[in-house]
Amino acid sequence: MKVLANDGISKSGILALEKGGYEVITTKVAQEQVANFVNENNVSVVLVRSATKVRKDIIDACPGLKIIGRGGVGMDNIDVEYAKSKGIQVINTPASSSESVAELVFGHLFSGVRFLHDSNRNMPLEGDSNFDGLKKAYANGTELRGKTLGIVGIGRIGQATAKMALGLGMKVIAADSYIPQVDVKVVFFDGQSITTTIVSQSLESLFQEADFITLHVPAQDGYIIGAKELETMKNGVGIVNCARGGVIDEIALIDALDSGKVGFAGLDVFESEPKPEMRILMHAKISLTPHIGAATDEAQDRIGTELASQIIGILG
Repeated sequence: MKVLANDGISKSGILALEKGGYEVITTKVAQEQVANFVNENNVSVVLVRSATKVRKDIIDACPGLKIIGRGGVGMDNIDVEYAKSKGIQVINTPASSSESVAELVFGHLFSGVRFLHDSNRNMPLEGDSNFDGLKKAYANGTELRGKTLGIVGIGRIGQATAKMALGLGMKVIAADSYIPQVDVKVVFFDGQSITTTIVSQSLESLFQEADFITLHVPAQDGYIIGAKELETMKNGVGIVNCARGGVIDEIALIDALDSGKVGFAGLDVFESEPKPEMRILMHAKISLTPHIGAATDEAQDRIGTELASQIIGILG
């Protein structure tokens, strides 16, 4: 049985599938050629990440397809319900990348409070000629310790983010329509641990209380944060989005950054991905990464082996 891992898969995932008797194809097939390739090569399983889209046209064109797998959490690039209606199993790996995404959130938070993203732009240009000027420009840093982190969406990734925040000595608050409360256990290197209960509160109160806000929600029909919501937040708030593009109104965000209402933003995802707006890319108060939340070796290993385990469990 053949598996097409069109957006790649870790070596550990390939080995697990091959051990289970599967042939793994890692050739990158262009989006418009996926259906033809699947049919011509008798592919039973298509694995994707965020690049390849498996929509109704591919599902209809590939009657031999048995499983569509997403290496990661969000499945907005797959017509999930339609696939299921055609008898195709749809799988993903919601737990594999939580820590990787959470660490990237804190990469953006640290970058924002200490101006690292902007300093790294300007030091190569002016470090030798304007060292004292840059030192003054980046002198007003802020500590994360003792501040309040508002987590919008306290699922697996939100909880992983909460653990890191608690370890740093931050106060954690959360808003989630589906999870009224959750026990978060922080485990230390020596096996000791602490557990704290986080009770969900309203989005409105979170926006008013948080010093920093991080989003961990699936794709939405509308904005979670727009001009109205930004107006209710603390002056100088920091906002990080490592979830999905389109949950923040980027035009409103730029206006808030320019006015000083928002102190900084960290963005791993964008409304017009994969071609983010130039105003976003060039803004001195935005820390930027190109949708790499789950892109660590450790996460990719976990994703690959978990996908392999699910496929073997379903198809034998």
